[in-house]
Formats: sequence, structure tokens, C-alpha cells
Amino acid sequence: MKCPFCSRDNTRVIDSRPSDDNNAIRRRRVCDVCGKRFTTYEKVETIPLIVIKKDNNREPYDRSKIEAGVLRACHKRPVSANEITGLIDEVETDIFSREEKEIPSSVIGELVMNKMKDLDAVAYVRFASVYREFKDVNTFFDELRKAVEKKKK
Repeated sequence: MKCPFCSRDNTRVIDSRPSDDNNAIRRRRVCDVCGKRFTTYEKVETIPLIVIKKDNNREPYDRSKIEAGVLRACHKRPVSANEITGLIDEVETDIFSREEKEIPSSVIGELVMNKMKDLDAVAYVRFASVYREFKDVNTFFDELRKAVEKKKK
């Protein structure tokens, strides 16, 4: 590993530990030439993932798009930031564990909706109304009825 200060490649690891989210290894290093210390992170390389949109266009996977949709659905709801991050992490784990190079956006949407059902009923219905593009009020009420029945069980 090259030193970011003197660009020499005489560095060594002096401490290793899991990162806060346990998805990477945090390594403290020291340069044997200039003596400066720096931190690096080692993370498993994931397969580049392409999302197939409804119109068959393809675009690179972008976590922030899922985050934006979930945050919008959870706006002014009693859902913590940690719960939202956990939900998104679970969805990402499901997506990447499929080991596919392409995934339809509809599959991602269904994964998010299934996780949102357990998180908050109102946020779930908000997300579903945008994702499923309800054409009329009856379709919306059907989805709402399902959410209420699930909550009673």
C-alpha cells in the first residue's frame, strides 16, 4: 500500500479491526519512510449490478434511489434512521446474494415493499401507492385493507 503522504510503498499494518457496520476491515497503517499513520478499509468487491427499468432501459444500481423512496415513505412517521438503514441494508443483502449481474427494478421494489410491511403500515402504503402506481381509489383501498388485516394478525 502506498503512503498517501510520501508515495512510498513501504507501509505496514499496525492494527486491524472490523468497521462499525461489519462490512469492511479497518486497518491502521504506518509508513516506514516518513512515519505518518493513515487508515485504509478493505471491503469485499461486489459484482457490478445493472438495474433493468420498466421501460427496459438499464442503469447502474444506486443505493441512494432506494434510500430516497424509503425516506419519502417514512416522512413524519415514527421510524428511526437506524431502522431505515437496516431495511436498506437487508434489501441490498438480498439483491447481492442473488449473484446476478442484472436485476429488474420490479424485484427491488417488491423486496422493499415486503420489508416495509413489517416496518410501518402507513409508510408501506405510501411506498406501495407510488411503486404500484395505483390507477384508482379502489386499488389503493385494497392494498390498505391488506395492510390492516396483516397488522391484526
